[in-house]
Amino acid sequence: MTHPLIDQFRFTRREWLRGLEGIPEEDGARHFGPMNCISWTVGHLAWHEQRYWLQRAQGTVLFPQLNALFAYGAPMNTPLLTEMLDIWHTVTQAADPYLDSLTSATLQTDLRLDGKAIGQSVGSALRRITYHYWYHIGEIQAIRQMLGHANLPEYVGDIEGEAPYRPE
Repeated sequence: MTHPLIDQFRFTRREWLRGLEGIPEEDGARHFGPMNCISWTVGHLAWHEQRYWLQRAQGTVLFPQLNALFAYGAPMNTPLLTEMLDIWHTVTQAADPYLDSLTSATLQTDLRLDGKAIGQSVGSALRRITYHYWYHIGEIQAIRQMLGHANLPEYVGDIEGEAPYRPE
């Protein structure tokens, strides 16, 4: 059985995808002032997933361009939404076996980069990226409102049915 925090993380991912449903390609590329567009944000979260669960946890980088184009502080760019969603799905599917393996004990271990501890536990990284998703869910819904999208999803979805609280 997966760790309860992984169940919550996967619920967050599903809510993220629910918030992206029905966005036309051209709307995914819209910028408002200095804000990044939706498609960039999808690439940014793919970068986070790759950074934590593939690169740091397993020494694997599937998409080197994520590190250059979607890291925090990277210059604004406007990728295709469909391409970023494909990359996001590939990265998250590659990360899932690692996430399935996590236990309370491994969540307390240090993430490593090039064999050296980076000063962040796996569990802290998991909480950080979970909260990061929620930040960007809100941001994307605000962008969608500015674009005039109607009938947007309301948050939080069916957490009681999909990821209710459970102890370890």
